Amino acid sequence: MNKSVDIISLGCSKNLVDSERLIRQLEINGFSVRHDPDDINADIVVINTCGFIADAKQESIDMILECCQAKEEGRIEKVYVMGCLSQRYFQELGTEIPDVDKYYGKFNWNELLADLGTSYDAQRAEERRITTPNHYAYLKIAEGCDRHCAFCAIPIITGRHQSRPAENILREVKMLVSQGVKEFQIIAQELTYYGLDLYGERRIAQLVRDIADIEGVEWVRLHYAYPKDFPMELLDVMNEKPNVCKYLDIALQHVSTRVLSNMNRHIDKEQTYELVRKIRKKVPGIHLRTTLMVGFPGEGETEFQELLDFVRWARFERMGAFAYSEEDGTPAEQRFSDDIPEETKQSRLSELMALQQDISADIQQEKVGKQMKVVIDRKEGEYYIGRTEFDSPEVDPEVLLTADQPLTIGEFYNVIIDDADDFDLYASLSSE
Repeated sequence: MNKSVDIISLGCSKNLVDSERLIRQLEINGFSVRHDPDDINADIVVINTCGFIADAKQESIDMILECCQAKEEGRIEKVYVMGCLSQRYFQELGTEIPDVDKYYGKFNWNELLADLGTSYDAQRAEERRITTPNHYAYLKIAEGCDRHCAFCAIPIITGRHQSRPAENILREVKMLVSQGVKEFQIIAQELTYYGLDLYGERRIAQLVRDIADIEGVEWVRLHYAYPKDFPMELLDVMNEKPNVCKYLDIALQHVSTRVLSNMNRHIDKEQTYELVRKIRKKVPGIHLRTTLMVGFPGEGETEFQELLDFVRWARFERMGAFAYSEEDGTPAEQRFSDDIPEETKQSRLSELMALQQDISADIQQEKVGKQMKVVIDRKEGEYYIGRTEFDSPEVDPEVLLTADQPLTIGEFYNVIIDDADDFDLYASLSSE
């Protein structure tokens, strides 16, 4: 078979893992597969879409239209669309953009592969072609979510939480380590829920411990925890295992009890403060990444000031934020009026992020003069670009490193932090 396929993966890292599995299935069956959305150059294009928030949906639609235009111009033979957006808006997309050859949902890969003249090889289900730099990979441990936050469409798209069996995950880690992967970003829509559906209890701590015990695993980093009923034993693993990064991505969304109640988050202001206190006490030096939302129904000036006060107090090492946008079919869309003006939302977002920029600058300056371990991701101009254990790929600050000797991409080095700006660090090799 000599057909070439471009896989375009949009949205989150969970989508990327799906795309990497699809790429491998196609390669097993003889296809030549590329993964470069900036250079679409294949007979067949498969777009793995995102359907989470308005901006992500628009990016997916724009890519579909771009590829349909390329098809009309004869540069592409076939355009197929899969993923979260088509799972959620299957009928609407078929009506609005009929030039796509076929739409699929998020999970029916078998049908897509069959339409391409091949079949799914279940015996090689854990195999992936890593599209990230070879030394790190995302590791998806579950699909779906049972939390039902009022603003979120994920449960509508992906359904209930489904944990992957631990033996499958550990087998995948060993396979990736054998291919040169040293760093694993553990991801799920809600990783602290892991194991409840399979084993009747939360087993995220044991899973992370078992991953850390695999020879060749240098770093393990945790993403997308939920604050309610957070399993504190997970923090014990951080303290026990030196290769489990002192890093936690926990989306808090807000701090006002009123707003959290409207969001259906099952946690209040006092509990949120106490959780942050406990985490920082239990794991000294931990870097917390969180995501916050402004402009959710019920957020007046008082509630927004509560959020600013919380951020000043918590001093999150890493923080992202976005303005609320009403999503079709969600509880918030059905229960509340989206009556906060967009101008107000954007003003609050700018104020919140300006505050975080100052906090980040202070935190980064505190690292100047310290020795830290970094992994080298790439070289750009005169700098090698690396990350510490406190930095996840794509979303967090980087370390810009100068060296008098060639460094190896994917290797770890001890460095001295020489300088810092609001987000990034500047370093040189340590003599130790």
